[in-house]
Amino acid sequence: MFSILVVVVVRVILIALFLPFSALDKVLNFKQAVGQATEAAASRVLATGFIVVGFGIEVAMSLAILTGIADRLAAFVLALYCIVTALLWKQFWKLADFRLTGDSRGRELFWDFLKNLALAGGFLVLALGTDATSVRRFWHHPLASTHPYVAAARAEGS
Repeated sequence: MFSILVVVVVRVILIALFLPFSALDKVLNFKQAVGQATEAAASRVLATGFIVVGFGIEVAMSLAILTGIADRLAAFVLALYCIVTALLWKQFWKLADFRLTGDSRGRELFWDFLKNLALAGGFLVLALGTDATSVRRFWHHPLASTHPYVAAARAEGS
């Protein structure tokens, strides 16, 4: 039972940014989210589409990771999502005030950019595994699950 609890807690920590927080923020502050998305979108309609698709990705992929159903593909999708959002909304290189010391919005945005990439790395470990064999296995069977709770239950029984 302890192993299963640890697996659940680790997965909750991994997706907590998206479900419930970011997804709920998109619902509660939809107008502001669309406003932020217009920074990267050519039109308000496209920005609205970004938010709706982002909400769907955050909810569906997070639930897949929590349940262990096609969790490897879901983790891969969330990794790509983290990278894309970093590139679209964490563009520290565009700010003129990037400094290593003192107040700097550019440096703050740089740390946010790196956090997105680090989170993507965590999702990629879940998706691709930690060795070349598991990476190959992912590309051959991307819809396969890691069966996290079955493996944990087996470990408890031995």
